Amino acid sequence: MQVRLISITAPVIQVENKPLSPEGLIAYCARVSSPHQETGDYEKLLAYCIKHKHWSIFEMVDMCVEIVTSRAISPQILRHKSFQFQEFSQRYAEAQEIERYKPRRQDSKNRQNSLDDLDEATIQWFEEAQQDIARSALKQYNSALEKGIAKECARVLLPLGTQTKLYMKGSVRSWIHYLEVRTDRSTQQEHREIAIEIKKIFISQFPVTAAAIGWI
Repeated sequence: MQVRLISITAPVIQVENKPLSPEGLIAYCARVSSPHQETGDYEKLLAYCIKHKHWSIFEMVDMCVEIVTSRAISPQILRHKSFQFQEFSQRYAEAQEIERYKPRRQDSKNRQNSLDDLDEATIQWFEEAQQDIARSALKQYNSALEKGIAKECARVLLPLGTQTKLYMKGSVRSWIHYLEVRTDRSTQQEHREIAIEIKKIFISQFPVTAAAIGWI
């Protein structure tokens, strides 16, 4: 799993003779009907808007991140329809790696939960099973390509653990919702770890907003 920041909306105007930050742009747009639109301070304004659920102003700035994960997790991410995505295509490029997971026990009382209490023998068995499947799948996949079979057909031989890369772009409003949902313990651990890393990026880029939400 890898996550990194790709881009953030970059304002081109200045306020009080200073470059406008992304959060400053949110405030600038929020003050469209105010005679004090050129005011540089915005901490209290953003906190007020979050407290009173004035979410529309947080749609004025976007953030894009790059995520490297498995095909098992990417469909969960793609379900968030308020974002725009570009994902690595196995129709045009060859698959290179298959990720491996440490297994967890199924929670018998909650289908959305798993427990990290498996014995070492079971963990070792699962690791070996993943290795066997990865080795066999990649061998057959590469053989298919060598025989001239199209990548879009050969990919059917690959498991869900096959690594993929995607770019995920959305507004600050969308990121707030995504991070609230996907950092919750009800989210699959591998996906939650991605969300936690994105949250660190969000906090570093939008510290005033993050503080107002209570993330700092």
